[in-house]
Formats: sequence, C-alpha cells, structure tokens
Amino acid sequence: MNVIARDRLVAEVARIVEEANIDLDGKAVACLKASLLKERNELAKGILEEIVLNQEIARNERIPICQDTGVAVFFVELGNDVKLEFDLEAALNEAVAIAYTDGFLRKSMVRHPLDRVNTKDNTPAVIHVKTVMGSALRIRFAPKGAGSENMSKIAMLTPADGFAGIVKFVVDTVKAAGGRPCPPIVLGIGIGGTFEKAAVIAKEALLRELDDEAILPRDRELEEALYQAVNATNVGPMGLSGDTTCLAVKVNSYPCHIASLPVAVNIQCHAARHKELIL
Repeated sequence: MNVIARDRLVAEVARIVEEANIDLDGKAVACLKASLLKERNELAKGILEEIVLNQEIARNERIPICQDTGVAVFFVELGNDVKLEFDLEAALNEAVAIAYTDGFLRKSMVRHPLDRVNTKDNTPAVIHVKTVMGSALRIRFAPKGAGSENMSKIAMLTPADGFAGIVKFVVDTVKAAGGRPCPPIVLGIGIGGTFEKAAVIAKEALLRELDDEAILPRDRELEEALYQAVNATNVGPMGLSGDTTCLAVKVNSYPCHIASLPVAVNIQCHAARHKELIL
C-alpha cells in the first residue's frame, strides 16, 4: 500500500503547476525548432524565431511563457493500492492556490460564469480522476489558456460523414479560428463516446507527448491526414500565413452509439504546456 502524505502531494503539485507555466517541455521546443527549419515563409520564420526566443527567456528568467496562465486542468490516475487519508480534490486546489499566488501567475478563474467575480487564487481547478490498477498516483497537469480554448469546437456528426467528414470539420474549425489561438497549434481530437466523452478525451489528447502516435491504426491514419490538411490551410504562425499551422495532431477515440459520430476539437496554442508527476 502506497500511503501518500497530504503535505507532500500539495508541495509536489504546486511545484509542477508553477513549472508548467514557465518551462516549456523539451519535445515541444524541439518541435518548434524543427518547424522553423522547414518553414519557407520568411514572415512565418521570424515569428517562429520569436516564439523559440520567448520560451528561452521564460525559462532563464523564471517568468511565465504567456500572460494567460490558464485554467488549472488535471488528469489523475489513482492506483487501487494508493491510500489517501484526505480529500484529493481539495488538496489539488490548495496546490493550485499556492502556485498561482506564490508564483505570481495570473489568476483567471471567476466564481460564476455570469457574475464574473474573480476567485483570486485561480481555483477551482478542473479535475478528472479515474481509478487504475497499481500503487502509483499519476497526476498530469495543464494550464489551459482561453485564447485556444475559446476556439475549440464539438460536433455531433453522422456515421455517414465518416473519415472525410471529420477532416472537413477539423479543417473548418482551424480556418475559422485563424490567428486567435496563437498558432502554430496542437490539436487534440476526440472521436466517439458521447457529447461529453469526446470533449474529455480531446482535452486528454493534448497531454500526450508530441512525438508519439496513436495506438490504433485508424487513429494514426487520421492524425497524419489532419496534420497534412491543417498545414495546407496557409493559416500559418499567428495567422499570418505559412507552412506551419499546427505542430502536431493527437487523436483519441472511444466506442460510440451506432447512430452517432461525436467529434471534439480541442485547440492548444504553441505553448503546449503540461507537466506530469508520479507519487
């Protein structure tokens, strides 16, 4: 039995929450640099160079990569041999409050969608928990900014729309977004399940490694087709044209009803921020 102390969990989670906003993942940086080498548009090249420089400044000066330090989103896998003698969600929210306050990160959460009163510590977080076998507690965190989140879409397609319909919906979503989600973007695509399931697995797809591939062959085929189609749109970095509209496409799928084809597109800006902790 893995007994995890509350103080330890809060301290470790607060650390990765702050780090995620400051230190861009090495694979994301490598992807940006690779795109810079392939980009043919001179304006787009200049923008990509500024993006690469920005993340270097953030890391070296210990300041946020972006002023929008986002909604705190967690995906938690709780092993059946893990013992927690405290409220996990309350502990995660305490860690978020500490990180956003002590780290001087922008606090963006409002108490109610209509009254718009700021909660002043960026809580509550959005937390997804599932139980798994094992003695580990795996916590994946992403600060999700509104610029890209606001451009995300979901559609209930028909089974007849199929592969081509999914590609069209995703490409249309990217074109409509233009420069507002700060491209080059990462696309998390959720297909199947139900209305809400597609959205959750699309968000979770954004936490995958940028250099991985989907497990299922059909999902891998869709990832490649979407990557090519989106980068052919000429939206380009910051919406100012170019070859580099997206850095990666990640497709997660789930079984669905015979009469449904839910498709969710969760857009992430070029600052593909996320960190992982295993206790």
